[in-house]
Amino acid sequence: MSFAPSDGYDAFEILDPATAPAPAYGSGSLCDLLPSVAAGLGVEGFAATLPIAPADRVVVFLVDGLGWELLLRHPEYAPFLSSLAGSSLGGTGRPLTAGFPSTTATSLASVGTGTPPGLHGLAGYTVAVPDAGYLMNQLRWQPPTDPAAWQPYPTVFERTHAAGVATAQVSSPLFAQTPLTRVALSGGTFLGRTTGEERMDQAAAWLAEHDRALVYTYVSELDGAGHRFGVDSDEWRMTLDAVDRLARRLAEQLPPRSAMYVTADHGMIDIAPEDRIDFDEDWELGAGVALLGGEGRARHVYAVPGAAADVYTVWSEVLGDRMWVATRDEAIAAGWFGPAVDERVYRRIGDVVAAARDDVAIIASRNEPGESAMVGLHGSMTPVEQFVPLLEVRA
Repeated sequence: MSFAPSDGYDAFEILDPATAPAPAYGSGSLCDLLPSVAAGLGVEGFAATLPIAPADRVVVFLVDGLGWELLLRHPEYAPFLSSLAGSSLGGTGRPLTAGFPSTTATSLASVGTGTPPGLHGLAGYTVAVPDAGYLMNQLRWQPPTDPAAWQPYPTVFERTHAAGVATAQVSSPLFAQTPLTRVALSGGTFLGRTTGEERMDQAAAWLAEHDRALVYTYVSELDGAGHRFGVDSDEWRMTLDAVDRLARRLAEQLPPRSAMYVTADHGMIDIAPEDRIDFDEDWELGAGVALLGGEGRARHVYAVPGAAADVYTVWSEVLGDRMWVATRDEAIAAGWFGPAVDERVYRRIGDVVAAARDDVAIIASRNEPGESAMVGLHGSMTPVEQFVPLLEVRA
């Protein structure tokens, strides 16, 4: 669909949601990682959909915000990780896709449950609670919601632990009892360690102590530096250097018969102030909208009753040359949330879903002041946000 100047718009082509590069669910996404690892550990009920070889002891090191394209841009700050680029995705030298939206809560649930967002249901940074009239922040789990009802699928960690694999998560003590940990990463033993160095050492020690083991460990500082300072900043590059040293530290301690995988939950892109559209100051985008969910690069738009078609039309006409704008059913049909969407998840997805293709963000300065002030953003399906590494080291 295109608009001519006579329609009152500059001539542009509205992006077809079906042309958005949907994640490679089932063959090359984050939700395929742990099921493939579990299959390699000999756990029944799992099939390997990624080209990775079996190992008796496996550690998955997830670096929040370590996008594939960002890593390739900075070999001087990540010499060790960059040297492993050819090992990614079973030696193909290719990345995984994070999933949509490419955001932490969604990606961690995809990793931990081995299912896409349409099944686990953490379908955005904030989503509407159906029939409740408010948004739920799935990273902070506010307002409180029953975790087991919100995400009922067992985690891969729970299933590997039940199968006799020594399973552990090594992360900040702050995450030990959070609802997000419960629904996405629970199972086996939680080992709280404060510093990155302590986590690397504990992960390696866990592998050495068990003949058949799976351990997951995590650091968040790179993501924090990107949000605060941007990925084109000295602060971000210095944090990448620190992450690179952590990865090397872990690799050098791997016991025999071990495999280490370094991956991430999303990449990141810096969005300039002039490329930010403030929903809270834009009457046109706000017309007929009851709730604005998601985040700047991936928005769930919930319409007042009867206004969904009008909201879709306006968002398409205003943003459709820069963002893939889809109805709920179009986004589902295009595979944005995976090959299937559970009934309980269906109305968590916006009546309209908008994912940025260009360097643009829809902020909300009054209702989301903290998020609106962030320099680095993520959430959409562009390569810099969507592609994540799967780097491999074998002892």
